[in-house]
Amino acid sequence: MLSTLARHRYRTPGDVAFSALVAITLALVVFVTLYPIYFVVIASMSSPQLVQSGAVWFLPQGISWFGYEQILSDQRIWTGYRNTLLYTVVGTAVNMLVTIPAAYALSRREFVARKPLMFFFAFTMFFNGGLIPTYLLYKEIGLLNNMWVFILPTALNVYNLIIARAFYENSIPEELHEAARLDGANDFQFFALVALPLSKAILSVIMLYYLVQHWNDFFTGLVFIRDYDKQPLQIVLRDILISNSAFAGGAGGAGGTGGGYGQQYADQIKYGVIVVSTLPVVILYPFLQKYFEKGVMIGSVKG
Repeated sequence: MLSTLARHRYRTPGDVAFSALVAITLALVVFVTLYPIYFVVIASMSSPQLVQSGAVWFLPQGISWFGYEQILSDQRIWTGYRNTLLYTVVGTAVNMLVTIPAAYALSRREFVARKPLMFFFAFTMFFNGGLIPTYLLYKEIGLLNNMWVFILPTALNVYNLIIARAFYENSIPEELHEAARLDGANDFQFFALVALPLSKAILSVIMLYYLVQHWNDFFTGLVFIRDYDKQPLQIVLRDILISNSAFAGGAGGAGGTGGGYGQQYADQIKYGVIVVSTLPVVILYPFLQKYFEKGVMIGSVKG
């Protein structure tokens, strides 16, 4: 402890300069990373004229909630939120129920078929049938215009399966399994009572991956869903942006009056759409952040 205190007390000018340079560099990295997000937030609540003139930099200017009023007063937004929450919650639950037991089973060295099965799983990461065969398949099995098209085809993500399998292979000691066997536990009991409680980090990371995947799923709703009351939030926001752009281009009234009004608030509505679509994930992430780094690094280094 004394040596540590001595090192801190007798720092050379070079040490001080290096520490200052590191601190400045990290501050710049944080600023460059966070400022675009911060700007979107303050621009969404600032006067559009001041944003367009470049007067908005660090604080909102001429507070205006017009963009949020227009977005949140649109009933389609709430329908989209409801649908996306449903698809996200149910889809993530199905993903976890499929991925975690499969990863544990494939991590067991005594499971004879694990290598052939992993080959078939990995094969799907490089090859697929293409959009048209996929569309025809979904049509034949009744998934078109059905909420389950968001859930069943993506019930298992092979990348997440590999991460979870690596965790169970490298982070759950084999001695625990042997001790549980001596106590009379079978594989199901060991998985439920020992492996799962020790898997909080990787469970949180995999769940976050799946949650963000479902929340941002745009392509599925665009191609496979026709009823507007089943569309996810991302499609609703896209339609709002398209209609707002058309309105801003001069489609809003005689003599271009409506078009000018739309152009005035077009950017503010765009910024508000970004905030509305990302806010739930941004709120959720801090609660899972403490597990995130640990879960990502688990299984990356062996030995």
